[in-house]
Amino acid sequence: MAENRKLEVWQRGPIEHIPDLLQPVAHALLQANEEVQRIMEGFPDDLLWEKQYGVASVGFHLNHLTGVLDRLMTYADRKQLSENQFLFLKAEGNPENLPIKAAPLVQAFDQKVQEALEYLQTTSTDDLTAFRGVGRAQLPSTKLGLLFHAAEHAQRHLGQLLVTVRVITAENYHP
Repeated sequence: MAENRKLEVWQRGPIEHIPDLLQPVAHALLQANEEVQRIMEGFPDDLLWEKQYGVASVGFHLNHLTGVLDRLMTYADRKQLSENQFLFLKAEGNPENLPIKAAPLVQAFDQKVQEALEYLQTTSTDDLTAFRGVGRAQLPSTKLGLLFHAAEHAQRHLGQLLVTVRVITAENYHP
């Protein structure tokens, strides 16, 4: 099993109970989750909200990973965002400068990935190309488009998180 962990998630084979068509989404989310856990191990809390060179903070990326996954899954499920989701969106960058620590943000993303996997396990693949409206403007997408974007967006912010952690901690980081 330790040898299997060295492989990327997609190289380890199918994720049990996830429909074949949704395996890439599950693989990407699990990969992002594993890398967030690894990248954030030992990250100093006092640097969590640092903004260097005008880029978003590590804390923002962690919050955004969780928030965007939650929002995209909501839209994929044909629902509109709740008031709590809007509040979370507004607070992703910690504008009130609360003493938020890294570990709870990493745990929140892990929990959201687990919820997303549960959604993928129970979702039908019969309507993957069915219209899904995004936001108040009901911008056009599909169920599959939203699920793909959730995975792709997680990977995008994972990359930004990795670079930001490296710059902020000034470590020679080699993933």
